[in-house]
Amino acid sequence: MKEQTFTLITGEQVHRLEHPSGLTMLVYPKAGYRSSYALFGTRYGSVDTAFVKDGERIEVPAGIAHYLEHKLFENEDCDAFQRYAETGASANAFTSFDMTAYLFGCADNFEASLEILLDFVQKPYFTKETVQKEQGIIGQEIRMCDDSPDRRVLFNLLRTMYETHPVRVDIAGTVESISHITAELLYDCYYTFYNLHNMVLCVCGNVDVETVKRVADRVLIPAKPLSLDMPLVQELKTVRTPYAEETMPVAAPLFYLGYKLPVDGMYLTETELVASELIVDLLTAPSSELYTSMMRDGLINDSYDGELFEGRSFAMVLIGGESNDPLAVQQAIRRELSRLQQTGIDSDRFEELRASLYGRSLRRYNSVEGAAMAMMDDHFHGRTPFATEAAIASLTAEDVNRLVREWMIPEHEALSVIKAKEDN
Repeated sequence: MKEQTFTLITGEQVHRLEHPSGLTMLVYPKAGYRSSYALFGTRYGSVDTAFVKDGERIEVPAGIAHYLEHKLFENEDCDAFQRYAETGASANAFTSFDMTAYLFGCADNFEASLEILLDFVQKPYFTKETVQKEQGIIGQEIRMCDDSPDRRVLFNLLRTMYETHPVRVDIAGTVESISHITAELLYDCYYTFYNLHNMVLCVCGNVDVETVKRVADRVLIPAKPLSLDMPLVQELKTVRTPYAEETMPVAAPLFYLGYKLPVDGMYLTETELVASELIVDLLTAPSSELYTSMMRDGLINDSYDGELFEGRSFAMVLIGGESNDPLAVQQAIRRELSRLQQTGIDSDRFEELRASLYGRSLRRYNSVEGAAMAMMDDHFHGRTPFATEAAIASLTAEDVNRLVREWMIPEHEALSVIKAKEDN
């Protein structure tokens, strides 16, 4: 079994093991911690609606990855939650745009809980009747999401920014798209993407390498070599249209301002990743003059925030919140970007924000959940453990200035607004 060790500046270590079954395992022991956390994930998310397997292009309905996540907890005799009740672990799962993960957290019985996790994810069980029953449950979930202003303002923006990329479609799909999902399709997608060569196990906390190895040796079923191609989506670098507006019953107008970042390949480079995160801080940190002036002028409130939103072949800087005048917020941000493009970031301000970003990145590892999620993100996005922290340490002001000049431009910008109904 091939093993590698990666060391954080604090001295903590992540052990990477390539199990004979094909599974990559990342183990992060944390001395003095009582709790443990595990993520068992696959590189399969809502954007994977088309793929090439054994030379054949296959297209599947939107929402099938999320649907599969719901169904995998069930088997012929009982569901995984009943088994976890016996160990006292708290279990859950999630599907994102480019990954699906099954997880548990516990204070005791880690080995037994890990065995449940690795076991049930390897044992799909779908029937025509159970699949049809789930359509009603997920259909209701989709309708609830459609009624959520916070979700609508985001997906309206994604549909505004992207012409063809499936990131523009809700993770759960649509009521129409999930109506085409069958047990046979679920099995096809399961055996395509839930191959151990396409998966990762991340554990953190009161754990040790030998225990994880022991459970893996006992439970994992060796997988055949993976024959799968995820073709890049051909997408314009500019936005499809610059503005989207909708009226809903909200207390105050909501907005999302997005900057579409050109991804050259599958993912941003590590330098592009951390430089983009620092740009978000430049535009949203409460310590900035921009934030202070907009707050003083009543353009924003404390809901104003931003994030780097990135995944397989897509990335964007998002800035949003509540505002009675989203267009004025957009103009203020444009003026600040224009100033930065002309003068560059002040060196002292750069070092202040870089130190803050570095500290925030390190703080993820204080939490067993945060550390496991960081490991899985890094693995599926092609980064080694702690590579992000190394990239922050070597980041330069010119790295940031270059992306501000090249990426944060009107051609890459779109605004989504949810306006309040007049009688509200």
